[in-house]
Amino acid sequence: MSSPLQLGFQDASSLIMSEFHQFHDYSMSFIILITIIIVYTLIILILNTPTHWKFTEKQQIELWWTISPSFILIALAIPSINLLYFMDEGNNPDITVKTIGHQWYWSYEIWDNNRIEIDSYMTNLEDINQNGLPRLLEVDNRLTIPYNTNIRIITSSTDVIHAWSLPTLGLKMDAVPGRLNQMFININRTGIFYGQCSEICGANHSFMPIVIESVNNETYFSWCNNNLPE
Repeated sequence: MSSPLQLGFQDASSLIMSEFHQFHDYSMSFIILITIIIVYTLIILILNTPTHWKFTEKQQIELWWTISPSFILIALAIPSINLLYFMDEGNNPDITVKTIGHQWYWSYEIWDNNRIEIDSYMTNLEDINQNGLPRLLEVDNRLTIPYNTNIRIITSSTDVIHAWSLPTLGLKMDAVPGRLNQMFININRTGIFYGQCSEICGANHSFMPIVIESVNNETYFSWCNNNLPE
């Protein structure tokens, strides 16, 4: 989860988020370069007023600032399209998890060898104070999944539009009533990852935390056995 006074993204815990980091740095290089050029041009125009009209009426500068943005857009479009394709591409998922948004909690269905259903509510304030858990982020039932495993996430909702979002994994998908949206993840390490509903879904919108616990296969199978329907 994020920390106080943090700048930038959370540490990447999936390949998708690592790609986001690289594309962000790549895009920022263009933004910084454009900003330097514009500021430099403005300083020249302010300090050298007599040449102002000669500078702005040259045909070469008109041609330059018309063509250069096209090349910049192409340079940004190609890696962004590749990243969008990579996010939607999922091959042979080992586990399918259905996340369903409610007002105001999440429920999960895991479709593996058996069907597991759990409801995930925000932990009350008393338990948080006693156990030192993060406020507004911890839940009573964490979604437990194995790491280094191809997992398909299917999102939907029973009432209004929600959004299932975990920044450190690079995940954000709307949960729309009557519609199924899907995304794919492969967590590259064990740990506990926090997120929240990022769609303004009603009065208790800020009380819909999401918690994923990434574990090894043995711990995952043990968790599944403990949560099988009776």
